[in-house]
Amino acid sequence: MHIPDGYLGPATALATWGIMVPVWGSALRHLRKGLEVRRIPLLSLGAAFSFLIMMFNIPIPGGTTGHAVGSVLVALLLGPWAAVISVSLALALQALLFGDGGITALGANCLTMAGIMPLAGWAAFRLTGATAPPDSRRRYLAAGFAAYAGLNAAALATAGLLGIQPLLASDASGRPLYCPYGLGVAVPVMAAEHLLLFGFVEAIVTSVALKWLDRTEPGLAPGPAVPAAPYRKLWGWLLVLLVLTPLGFLVPRWAGAAAAWGEWSPEELIVMLGYVPARLERWAAFWRAPVPDYAEEAGPLGYLLAGALGIAVLGALYVGLKTVTRVRGDRG
Repeated sequence: MHIPDGYLGPATALATWGIMVPVWGSALRHLRKGLEVRRIPLLSLGAAFSFLIMMFNIPIPGGTTGHAVGSVLVALLLGPWAAVISVSLALALQALLFGDGGITALGANCLTMAGIMPLAGWAAFRLTGATAPPDSRRRYLAAGFAAYAGLNAAALATAGLLGIQPLLASDASGRPLYCPYGLGVAVPVMAAEHLLLFGFVEAIVTSVALKWLDRTEPGLAPGPAVPAAPYRKLWGWLLVLLVLTPLGFLVPRWAGAAAAWGEWSPEELIVMLGYVPARLERWAAFWRAPVPDYAEEAGPLGYLLAGALGIAVLGALYVGLKTVTRVRGDRG
């Protein structure tokens, strides 16, 4: 669901940025009011989890791939507004450092995966599992349903953003200038992928992770018992997840899968369509990421090192947040 540069026209891209700026502002206001100081560094942990889980690409029939996002799990642990900020950080890091998702499309990607997904998932959980007893089957089924609903809401929104582009901008011969596929293709394809497979992957990841965290870190989820510093153990488990990330590189290649739907390079579009939409080609090179495609050209080791670099950046953010909150606490 990472929309690259060139797939959205300026009107759509600017509109999504215009939506997300007040959403980010609202999220920050909610966090200042409701997030305990000791829990603020967990924003970085949430961003790190979302960043890593998105590196595990899963091949599907038809030769494409997809992945979980993790934003509903972050919402269930820290609240939906914390998830908006955490997942936005992960998406910004992916776009700026690795070229995964466009800079011009960052507002759109944050709208779908950091906005619609956690908020829709949180709402679904409140409707189905808010009153479920702790460590109950109903709680974890509700969490899985929330993740399924949130991911599919985000996928439908992504399909809509891509699918309206041929309606908004075409050349004299009728060829789309940005995303080449309209709503009649984008919506059914994205819906099928996420309703039939990736939604269930997201549900399983969310419910299993929530159950494990409830048992190993019982004070992590919102509630009266908040541990003083659960962060070291959680960073340790994230490092274990990091070590496994080469599977996200190897498995799609073993299956012969190509890029995720709607994330093709101009070279791939030439093969698929025989042409590249004119303005998509112009904007595709808008940003040259320092470590493009997670250093995939270097193989599994490059992919692992790229993941380590991402975690290091988010770890530095964690240290900064920890220092700032400690200074504020000392002043208080």
